[in-house]
Amino acid sequence: MNRQELIDQIFTKKTFLCVGLDTDIKKIPEHLLREDDPIFAFNKAIIDATAPYCVAYKPNLAFYESMGVKGWISFEATIKYLNENYPQHFIIADAKRGDIGNTSAMYARTFFEEMNIDALTVAPYMGEDSVTPFLQYEGKWVILLALTSNKGSHDFQLTTDAEGERLFEKVLRKSQEWGNADNMMYVVGATQGKMFEDIRKVAPDHFLLVPGIGAQGGSLEEVCRYGMTKDCGLIVNSSRAIIYADKTERFADVAAEEAKKVALQMAQLLP
Repeated sequence: MNRQELIDQIFTKKTFLCVGLDTDIKKIPEHLLREDDPIFAFNKAIIDATAPYCVAYKPNLAFYESMGVKGWISFEATIKYLNENYPQHFIIADAKRGDIGNTSAMYARTFFEEMNIDALTVAPYMGEDSVTPFLQYEGKWVILLALTSNKGSHDFQLTTDAEGERLFEKVLRKSQEWGNADNMMYVVGATQGKMFEDIRKVAPDHFLLVPGIGAQGGSLEEVCRYGMTKDCGLIVNSSRAIIYADKTERFADVAAEEAKKVALQMAQLLP
């Protein structure tokens, strides 16, 4: 999916919601445990119910890798189901990969060639040669960690150099020498609030993947006030508040209701 196709989806559906598939075998409804693949059964039901209200899905690899081979099978089944049945939805693998060049090239091959995923989250700490292998695929996106929503983000991301530039600003500025607004996004946590103004000073046109609304307490209104552009420029993720809103046999219907609430709010905030 290219940039214009993503923008068209957002304004056609009047939502910029991403549903995070952080699927934990210990949190899904008990009746699903009778299924041959409980994780995929849960994901399929959530996807079918929430698809009208979102433009993207973001499976978090940690939740699948925690189950070993079975988890990878569930992950692959989920991606295949999305590609075959919901090709208009943007698929983000939240894997936070990034290593020396030849290793990054293998990660890129895994997610972009083997799995046909649209975008991958990447840690930029090791610099240019750890990121550029992911940028060699036309129509695919790299989403670099910039300013995250966790408490520990202050340990490094807000530290300044001798010229007063903060580390997250250096990541934003330097990385634009490697990619552009057509193949690179940034992760910015919703809890950062007014800091989105500082992000936009350095990266005015890039899409931002924004986790942290819902269970983590980020404000959608603040994110939009300080971070939205004329093209929207935001993909806002919600995971637990949607997928775990109910643990009965109505879990998918309730997830749809929660996704619809967020989508209606987003429709009012779109430019």
